[in-house]
Amino acid sequence: MNKTKAKPTRPKPTQPKTKSAVRSSEKRAGAGKGQKGPGTSGGKLIADNRKARHKYEILDSLECGLKLLGSEVKSLRNGKCQLDEAYGRIKGETLWLVGCDIAEYPQATVWNHEPKRPRELLVHKREMARFIGKAKEKGLTLVPLRMYFNARGIAKCELALCKGMKLHDKREKMKKADARRDMERALRRKS
Repeated sequence: MNKTKAKPTRPKPTQPKTKSAVRSSEKRAGAGKGQKGPGTSGGKLIADNRKARHKYEILDSLECGLKLLGSEVKSLRNGKCQLDEAYGRIKGETLWLVGCDIAEYPQATVWNHEPKRPRELLVHKREMARFIGKAKEKGLTLVPLRMYFNARGIAKCELALCKGMKLHDKREKMKKADARRDMERALRRKS
């Protein structure tokens, strides 16, 4: 008589999650480092055009997607982008970002991108029609304010419709800022 032993089934112990398991579940949920950012619900700032706020009066802004190559995205993740000389251009029914310098990604070798190539901006048709109508007015410029990754990890660019400031406008703005700063200091001293 041949008896086979049946293996006893043991209930699996309920163990608390390890630190690595908790971290991986947080990453999937979108929590963790780099989630605070550019005014939206999470995200990571890549580049900020601070000079634009000084040189131009911002009338309207629009969030745009970017049509990028793989090596460009890798370079953006490393923070290698400059918006100082960049501007928006309307060609037909599309918006283009011209002059934005995204550095080459060293590991891409042969399949690398041109650093200052024009990049197509992705915008909904309704927003595009409204924005193009305003942009064709005389004296208005399309300027990128910042570039960032949103909470889902998609590269976005905030494009603004701007009017150039004259020297006296800049001086007036600086005077108002100084006066406001002095008033705040005086109020803090009193309390």
